[in-house]
Formats: sequence, C-alpha cells, structure tokens
Amino acid sequence: MKSKGILFLSNGHGEDAINCQILKALRESGADVDVSAMPVVGDGAAYRRSTVPIIGPTSQMPSGGVFYMNPLFFLKDVGAGLIALTWQQLQAVWRHSRHCDLVVATGDIVAAAIARSTDRPYIIFLSAHSSYYQGRVDLGLILWQLLCSEKCLVVFTRDALTAADLNRQGLKKAQFVGNPVMDNLNSTGKDLQLIAGVRTIALLPGSRLREATNNLVLLLELVKEIASYSTVPVLFRAALVPALMPQLDDIAARSGWQHRSGKLIFQHLKSPESHQKLGVEVLCYADAFADILQQSSLVIGMTGSAIEQAVGLGKPVIAVPGKGPAFTYRFAEAQHRLLGDSVQVIGTQPANSHIIKEAAVAVDRTLQDDKYLATCIQNGLERMGQAGGSIKIANYAANYLGY
Repeated sequence: MKSKGILFLSNGHGEDAINCQILKALRESGADVDVSAMPVVGDGAAYRRSTVPIIGPTSQMPSGGVFYMNPLFFLKDVGAGLIALTWQQLQAVWRHSRHCDLVVATGDIVAAAIARSTDRPYIIFLSAHSSYYQGRVDLGLILWQLLCSEKCLVVFTRDALTAADLNRQGLKKAQFVGNPVMDNLNSTGKDLQLIAGVRTIALLPGSRLREATNNLVLLLELVKEIASYSTVPVLFRAALVPALMPQLDDIAARSGWQHRSGKLIFQHLKSPESHQKLGVEVLCYADAFADILQQSSLVIGMTGSAIEQAVGLGKPVIAVPGKGPAFTYRFAEAQHRLLGDSVQVIGTQPANSHIIKEAAVAVDRTLQDDKYLATCIQNGLERMGQAGGSIKIANYAANYLGY
C-alpha cells in the first residue's frame, strides 16, 4: 500500500506544539504516513525538534504572532515582511498539498482558511475558540462557512462545552475528544531538589525569548516579595525554554541577583518583621517542565498554553500582566474567562510595585485556602478534560486514510 501524505498547518507556537502531539501519536500508531508541516507563525521550532519537514519559509515576526492584541504590532509585522512571507507560505502550501491526502489544521480562521484553500479534505482542532469566553461561541460568517464546507471532515474543539454549543447551533461535526495540550505531561523523574513538606511554586515566564526575559525579571521581583511576606515556607522552580538559559547571567545582573549554574540567588533580603537578612533561591530548568508542573503547589505564569496545562492538572495560577506583546492584561483577562477561577489575574496593567505586593499577598492567601485548592482540581477537569486527545485525533486521521 502506497504511503499516504498529511500536511499539518498551524498558526501559533501553542498550535505547533498541539500538532506535534498529534504527529507523535500518529507515528506511534504505526500508520505509514508521510508527514510535513507549515507553521504560519514563528520559526516552527516544535516541528524541527520533532524532525518534521517544513515545506515553506518561516520567520519570527516582531509581534510573535499576537498582533491582534494591538494594531501597532500588525504594522510592525508588515514592516518586517509579513505580507511577502504569507504569500510565499501560501504558494508552498498549494504546491505541496497537491501530493497530500489530508490536511490537519490547528488554530483559528487563518488555519481553517489555508486548509480550505488547498481543496483537500481537512480536519481542524479549533484551539482559539471556546464558549467559555462569551457564553455562546460566535465563529463569524467566514469561519462558519469554512467549517461547514464538505472538505472539512470534523471539527475538534478544545472543551466539551464548545462542542455542545456548536452542535446546538447546527455544526454537528463538532466534537470534543480531549485537549492535546494535556498529553505528554508525565514526570520524567528529574531531581528538582525539593524539600519534603515545603510547598513548591512554579515560575513560567513564557517562550518568546525577548518577552520571556522581561517576564522573568518581573517574576524575580515577585519572588523577593513572596519570600519577604509569606507565612508559608516555599521553594521556587522556574521552567524556562532552552534559549533563555544562556541569558541568566544578564538577567541576574539586571535584577541584582547572582547566577550560579542555573541557580538564581538573592542574598540580602530583609524580613519586615524580624529585620533579619534572608536569602532566596530560584532553581531554573530547561528540561523539567512537566516535572515542575506536577510537583508544584501553585503556578505563577505569564504565558498561554503552559497555564492551560497547569489548570488542567488542578493547579491554582496567579497571573501577573506584563508589557507584552503576548502576555498583557487583555490576554490574561481572556485566559481567566477561558480557564475559570483557577486563574487569578492580579492588576489591570503591566505589573508595578503595588501589583507585585498584591500578587504576593494572593500567593500566600491561596496556599492556605484548602477549599479553593480543592475546587481547582475539579475546575481543571471541566475546562481542559482528560489526557488522550492527541491519540483520538491521530486515530481519526489514520482511519480516514484507511489504516
């Protein structure tokens, strides 16, 4: 039997990761499939790590793919060559898709439109839309028509509420089989140097390098505030993207900390009650994301998909808005609507000293609220579902192709 071809489309870093989870499950199923990918946003690093051929040009735009948050970001992207890049990507997709039997798209209207433009059968994981945002999901006329097209075989949603909503609206092909972002979160056994009986706080500054650097500087200020005022002993573990690790010397110098082999140290912290000098440490890892999330009692995050994963694992999340372009108050507020009360957004503007103090108080209060912590576990299951979504989506694709 001649091997079949699947083209994976995605328009975002988180969407790349979701497709890679589906790809992994497809490979493990034993289906003889030729896979290729076109990440419309960013450099497609997730695909490259998964050794998936990328069929067209990629580029990291100034906005990081979130120009919808601010029209100025879109203008910056246009100045950086967005229009020419998009045209080249479309040409590559049209040329390559002629030899594919199926397109798997993850994202929003952009991914759906590109998939439909190939005139090949396609399935879509609708990652950017949820009925939790506004009570009734409004896809708009164009996206609705794209999903109703006979070329669109099935619409996988990010939660059960959205699937039920779209079914009520008449899109019977919508279904929820689990959210792929919850897959591949098994602990690896990494030694995080934890202390029995001491709570661990996870720090997630994000994945876009320049913004993540600024976010980590802000989080270090918050760490000092927590260490000064917390009535509960805590440890801090930061899950960083690999590209951020070489920046730790500069980040430490910029923040008044010291850096020693992945450990950030602040030695001259004063307790307002005892006036004793305290020391606080943040251990940083680029290869222990799942371990840190699993072991944490609370997460402080300034990112997208990683906070969704934390909520899905039943963790309480403190979100502090940054300067962006990605993780701003607008993004954090939308994330709160999506993920519910597991996420507490502190402040309505980029964090200042007042907001940092308020966040430290929220951390201390949350760690002592057993009733609230129990609701986070149930809320995570409701909002994100069980693991296994990528396997079910991969099986759908394999069955369609006759495997």
